[in-house]
Amino acid sequence: MSVVPAEVLSGRALPVEDAVAEQAAELGPRARLWPALCAVYRAQLSRARVARIPLLFVATFQSIGIMVLMRGVVDGGGEARAVVAGSSVLVVAFVALNLLAQYFGQLRASGGLDHYATLPVPPAAVVLGAAGAYASFTVPGTVVTAVFGCVLFGLPLSHLWILAAVIPLAGAALAGLGAALGLLAPRPELATLLGQLGMSAALLLGVLPADRLPTVVQYARDLLPSTYGVEAFGLTFGAHPDWGVVVLDLAVCAGVGVVSLAVATWAYRRAAVR
Repeated sequence: MSVVPAEVLSGRALPVEDAVAEQAAELGPRARLWPALCAVYRAQLSRARVARIPLLFVATFQSIGIMVLMRGVVDGGGEARAVVAGSSVLVVAFVALNLLAQYFGQLRASGGLDHYATLPVPPAAVVLGAAGAYASFTVPGTVVTAVFGCVLFGLPLSHLWILAAVIPLAGAALAGLGAALGLLAPRPELATLLGQLGMSAALLLGVLPADRLPTVVQYARDLLPSTYGVEAFGLTFGAHPDWGVVVLDLAVCAGVGVVSLAVATWAYRRAAVR
């Protein structure tokens, strides 16, 4: 015996489209920026913890080795301040710029962006969450490098608290640049190359004292986002730091960070829809 719906018997059968529309579930609201950012940050932090810790040791030992080498040619004064400040920020450049460029380059090539594109999260949350997670790995290495450099060159340790501002601001600027390079590069190999070139620029232009560089290279140094973090940190080693200049350098670093992260967000939208 077959069962016939009562609507059919009464001549009031519902159209197929209406039935499907009634059964379809409504999509949930799009996640807000801050909760989505925190979720992406925690996910990226737990994912990258095991894989990135060995590379963090490499970045720290690299910066410490550079300071040991420079100790043979630099005795003290402004040159020592530049070496210690530049080597400390170099840890941030290695992780936030180099590794993040490689990560987004591989993510784009492997189709991993499709996963994030299906999530109801703003594009800015994906970029900021990943950038914040990678920048967080630089904190212990930067602190260890700065303390070692101060002891090695006889610099004061009293103003190392400025790293609480230098690390996130320089990290934001460099992470935004690294993410943009990884997302805009057509191939992951090119993203790796660009990340390596960016880190090399941070090494050569950040660690070497500015007055030892040619004038043309000094102009190029001013275009590097990490330069202002290096300058702000280096000024705090003086007996009477000019805090107005320190704040100005940090403000420039923050402005560059906002611009670079905005460019990275645009690059993410551009790569996700392709």
